[in-house]
Amino acid sequence: MRPYKHPVRGARGLLGALLTALAALAALLTVAPAAQAGTAICEQYGSTTIQDRYVVQNNRWGTSETQCIDVTDSGFRVTQADGSVPTNGAPKSYPSVYNGCHYTNCSPGTKLPARLSSISRAPTSISYGYVSNAVYDAAYDIWLDPTPRTDGVNKTEIMVWFNKVGSIQPVGSQVGTATVAGRQWQVWSGNNGGNDVLSFVAPSAITSWSFDVMDFVRQAVSRGLAQDSWYLTSVQAGFEPWQNGAGLAVTSFSSTVDTGSGDPGGPGNPAACKVAYGTNVWQGGFTAEVTVTNTGSSPVSGWRLAFALPSGQRITSAWGAAVTPSSGAVTASDLTYNAQIAPGGQVTFGFQGSYGGTFAKPSGFTLNGAACTTA
Repeated sequence: MRPYKHPVRGARGLLGALLTALAALAALLTVAPAAQAGTAICEQYGSTTIQDRYVVQNNRWGTSETQCIDVTDSGFRVTQADGSVPTNGAPKSYPSVYNGCHYTNCSPGTKLPARLSSISRAPTSISYGYVSNAVYDAAYDIWLDPTPRTDGVNKTEIMVWFNKVGSIQPVGSQVGTATVAGRQWQVWSGNNGGNDVLSFVAPSAITSWSFDVMDFVRQAVSRGLAQDSWYLTSVQAGFEPWQNGAGLAVTSFSSTVDTGSGDPGGPGNPAACKVAYGTNVWQGGFTAEVTVTNTGSSPVSGWRLAFALPSGQRITSAWGAAVTPSSGAVTASDLTYNAQIAPGGQVTFGFQGSYGGTFAKPSGFTLNGAACTTA
């Protein structure tokens, strides 16, 4: 198992490498059979499977004190979390559930690792149970790597903090805010000595949410921390406790990955299209309504509309699509509810922005890599 979520919020160097190797070996020796409701795991790196789809792991690495989890049919609950570590260093563990591969331990039937350019969407849902008498974050982790590796630490880690309690902060420093998947987030960026970390911190606690993992992946790509040729290796949901933690729970978890292979009009597969781009412009600002029509004979399953905003224009908010980055060459991607465009069907999204100088419209659009006509 990944022996510590953040290899060097604390230790560095040879000791860290030795701990990694020992932990990976220990993980291979402590993998349990598929769980029944009420299965308890206290082994440091013990794990089991649920629903014949996901892996639940104890993954205690930052303390020698006991940590135990009670595995359920839909997640897990921390039943014992002894000890504490300083809040200005690394957490003491990452009990979690995941889809994908983690230190050679892959969940049953997973499609991961999968090349980012082949993924049309990766819908997921998570429900958390929180406590107040502990210091922790509730973290959804997304791991990316230039290669389809199933072992070791990946190049880039995306963390989505649903909640944080106590004086803790993500790796690095805050670099701004962003709207991702319809929610506002603080954005942090840094490196923990082993991998790049891009974190999105909710301003208030989120107890349950369904979203598309790819919305956050596209943020990493737009910020230069990943490329479309890279691989998604795992998605994980759990907790990073610094102090206590008994009672924390993942009460439900689901994760699927839809790839474009075999999907007509999916990402990487050309789609015949027409785009209508309507605007409302005032001094220094504008709104745009974009309608994409599938003019082909096959359905589009998962769509990405690429276009270049003229110089001086910047998007400030969007609806009906995930639009990143905010200026220059941008990509509008489907949301879970509007990922399908039937032959002859349409999808509409919009955004608001600012501009300087003379206002102009984009000169061209491509849908999943194929040029569109304009209305």
